[in-house]
Amino acid sequence: MTARANRTERAVRAAKAQWRARLTAARLALPVEVRAARAAALAEAAVALAAGTGGPVCAYLPVGSEPGSPELVAALHAAGHEVLLPVVPAVRGPLDWARYDGTAAVGLGPLGLREPTGPRRGPTAIAAARLVLVPALAADRGGRRLGRGGGYYDRTLPLANPGVPLVVVLNDEELVDELPDEPHDRRVTAALLADAGHTRLGNGPLGNRE
Repeated sequence: MTARANRTERAVRAAKAQWRARLTAARLALPVEVRAARAAALAEAAVALAAGTGGPVCAYLPVGSEPGSPELVAALHAAGHEVLLPVVPAVRGPLDWARYDGTAAVGLGPLGLREPTGPRRGPTAIAAARLVLVPALAADRGGRRLGRGGGYYDRTLPLANPGVPLVVVLNDEELVDELPDEPHDRRVTAALLADAGHTRLGNGPLGNRE
């Protein structure tokens, strides 16, 4: 790698760190009642988006100040969808998956994240999904996604079938015009926002918003 490429890489990583710090602080500053109202709206929007998908939905249980709530996953399950939740592997790589069968079957994983306790289905289980909900700190209108930096979803999303919606769940203000990215970053196809709802990203045939 050339000196110029090294400088560029360091600059992109520094820019990402700055974005992460700002976005995390903004989430923590949101009033509790705003978070609750947005979580309810996101749960309703997720069920509407998943309607008619005809297959499993890959989702996740939000932690801390992440948009949404466990009720989003419970609502998908109550609507009759088979819901798969991620399991962080012991060695960094693609996420494993297990079926969500209610809050009683959820425990804490090695990173302190809530994970299903049922049988593991392996990383390739995402290939059966007809909708994938993805956590993020932000996304831009070109589909660039900013995660927390662990790289698990960048390793996992390529295993989804082509054409399956990859949808980040965000606060409306976290959809921005442009984010820094690196060659290994995987893009998403849409965002699910509390106010704006399902918003297409990139060069979707219906533009940026349905």
